[in-house]
Amino acid sequence: MKKIAIIGRPNVGKSSLFNRLVKKRDAITSDIAGTTRDVKRRHVTIINKQALLLDTGGLDQGCELFDRIKEKSLEAAKKADIILYMVDGKTIPEDVDKKLFYELQTLGKDVALVVNKIDNDKMKDNLWDYYEFGTDAIFGISVSHNRSVVPLLEWIYDRIPECDIIKEENEDEEDDVNIVEEDEEEFEFDDAQYDEEEEDDGFFYTDINEEEFEDDSIFAQNDRIKEFNEDDINHIKISIIGRTNVGKSSLLNALLGEERSVVSSVAGTTIDPIDESIEYKGKQLTFVDTAGLRRRGKIVGIEKFALMRTKEMLENSNMALVVLDASEPLLDLDEKIAGLVDSNRLACIIVLNKWDIANREDYDKIIENVRDRFKFLAYAPIITLSAKSHKRVDKLYDMILEINENYSQRISTSQLNEVLEKALRKHQLPSMRGQVIRIYYATQYETRPPKIAIVMNKPRGLHFTYRRYLTNKLREAFNFTGTPVLFKAKKRGEK
Repeated sequence: MKKIAIIGRPNVGKSSLFNRLVKKRDAITSDIAGTTRDVKRRHVTIINKQALLLDTGGLDQGCELFDRIKEKSLEAAKKADIILYMVDGKTIPEDVDKKLFYELQTLGKDVALVVNKIDNDKMKDNLWDYYEFGTDAIFGISVSHNRSVVPLLEWIYDRIPECDIIKEENEDEEDDVNIVEEDEEEFEFDDAQYDEEEEDDGFFYTDINEEEFEDDSIFAQNDRIKEFNEDDINHIKISIIGRTNVGKSSLLNALLGEERSVVSSVAGTTIDPIDESIEYKGKQLTFVDTAGLRRRGKIVGIEKFALMRTKEMLENSNMALVVLDASEPLLDLDEKIAGLVDSNRLACIIVLNKWDIANREDYDKIIENVRDRFKFLAYAPIITLSAKSHKRVDKLYDMILEINENYSQRISTSQLNEVLEKALRKHQLPSMRGQVIRIYYATQYETRPPKIAIVMNKPRGLHFTYRRYLTNKLREAFNFTGTPVLFKAKKRGEK
């Protein structure tokens, strides 16, 4: 499959074109230079041919971070088959653009000069200045107004081989050039929408407290019971989360065995979540490197985008790797971030990174401190490693597979009721206001995570402390390491 790289200096519209071609608002766009930092990859359809589209960071320099971004972008261009070099048509040609364009031409690739922001007919005159680049493959377009994009797509189409044509049934579909309607607005962040989600506690999401566990809603009391479904059990979506500078991007690179994510000493290097898949023992593992999270008061500019995307990624994940810095004391923010795992009901592994520079003599003390702070993740195993040196990173693969089995397992009704009967015999269910509470039977109705229906005469009589007792008994009987176990109390015949 052909690779198409969108290259250019900051703020020329690379991510906007990327979003047009993938037909959704995938890459974060803003007026802030350096919004895109890692190379983002997505499959795209050009008319009726498939290709892999790469969105790259701006070719700028001046500090460690921008130098790393430029290095990654040029590396992506060298691996691509087709290069779209974008410039800002509202400005005159600059020598640095010419130099970069000529360097790309020496790679022996198909290179097009894409002059963006030609928003009206009057601005077409600006195109003449760009013919001094010495190429016939020049296209004046406006991504934001969706003007003159089709000729560029046709040029790309001619350079994709016939073997990459997709199914014929798609050929008759209208507008299959994969661009959106002309009047669609550019994706922009809505500050008002973000403010509505903020909490008064100084953090970006709700505190977890003991009272919440008494509320039946946390156990999905009103959810409709669904049939057991094993679809997609071989695909594990894993989000890597944590505060800034704990080594999330380094961990992703170590897991993939390549420098996929930009790593620098600058806090908040990752903005747009980066996902990459590998095959391991017949399973597809998709790792997502999310942006580092901070206190609300320290979230500025494009980091607001990052927060929104991180939440979206967690909602679509099966598992989370909660990365902590073992060389520093734990913070309240670490606990708050870990709360996202609990609220999304994800399988979990707690990763103590930077173990190579931590005080390993205090191992027991450190583990005890983690367990004390993350009581709501008591089911999550803890692993110590060093993403930088790759030490013990290989242990994660098998841990992920084991936890996925636990997260996806189906316990038979007979086995569940055998454990339930023993639990009731050992500790009777307390009455509620003098009324006798009876549990008739239990059955698992969903996986990922395991969800168990407790059929009883008075569902409200199942106190949260007894839920916890039943959970502990199930964990003793079955391997639920790394996964939450949820209960739904219901009456007979209730859906």
